[in-house]
Amino acid sequence: MIHCRVAGLGRYVPEHILTNADLERMVETSDQWIIDRTGIEERHIAAPGETTSTLALAAARVALERAAIDAAELDLIIAATTTPDGLFPSVASLVQDGLGASRAGAFDVNAACMGFVSALATGTQFIGAGSARRILVIGAEVLSRIVNWQDRGTCVLFGDGAGALVLEAAEFGGPLGFVLRSDGARRDQLFASGLCGARDAEGNGPLDCYIQMDGPAIFKFAVQAMTEALRETLSGARLGPDEIDLLVPHQANLRIIQGVAKALGLRPEQAMVNIQKYGNTSSASIPMALCEAAEQGRLREGARVALCGFGGGLAWGAMLLEWSTSGIPPAASTSGGRMTASRAGG
Repeated sequence: MIHCRVAGLGRYVPEHILTNADLERMVETSDQWIIDRTGIEERHIAAPGETTSTLALAAARVALERAAIDAAELDLIIAATTTPDGLFPSVASLVQDGLGASRAGAFDVNAACMGFVSALATGTQFIGAGSARRILVIGAEVLSRIVNWQDRGTCVLFGDGAGALVLEAAEFGGPLGFVLRSDGARRDQLFASGLCGARDAEGNGPLDCYIQMDGPAIFKFAVQAMTEALRETLSGARLGPDEIDLLVPHQANLRIIQGVAKALGLRPEQAMVNIQKYGNTSSASIPMALCEAAEQGRLREGARVALCGFGGGLAWGAMLLEWSTSGIPPAASTSGGRMTASRAGG
């Protein structure tokens, strides 16, 4: 079994906040309409000088500081994003340079809103194979630059942000299982055409590159796909939904999160929810939610943490983590060691 500890977590969001009231002045919508259908109250929007790599770099620095690990000790950097600064170099390479991580390899993963789970699964496999000991996994997006701000069906949903996680090989902790799935035949339900990465920091670029989505189809798909992926992951680990301590889903829509939790028989408070503050930040949503959960003391040593997501592709999947910041196996008498609060997030 792969064992790795979560040595540190970090997140960053741009300073500018776009509220539902602001959107009421931009398109035909209302604060109550947005909240009722999505649960979103506000979202953060990148400033003209900010890019995906600058957001990612800020989150990465926090994660490394909390991990007490120098960037020079990193073996690999994986960045999940759908909104790179450009076609190449990768966002991960730009972060590698910004951190001075002279020993690290670097590459990006694009699986839309499933990006972080895919990147995390990749990172754990590198550690399990013995190819890397310390890995920085990032999810970062500036979705505001591929949003059509005249489309009231999509512009209310998305925001910008970044989250980062430092993995380190250890004696305890890590994935108990994961599932990654894709169905390219359904790509027309959620996509962005054109070379979106060619947009500059002011948002100038191809006019055809906007997020387009079949909302009703995606809603129905998301609840079913994430629930099935979680059940498959749990089955592979020989565990049941009642053994999940915390669900950290992709933050796309509050009703989707509630639907998945209900389907698994979880109590509402077992699901981490912060969509009201950030909207859908795609690849950044799960690491940002993990970081905030740690800061709130909701992640405990030995806890079983379920991650799940879905996105363009269509792609979906889930991962079950045995959460550990110490990397030390708990004593048998501690029932999984779930009494010690995690300090990885703050």
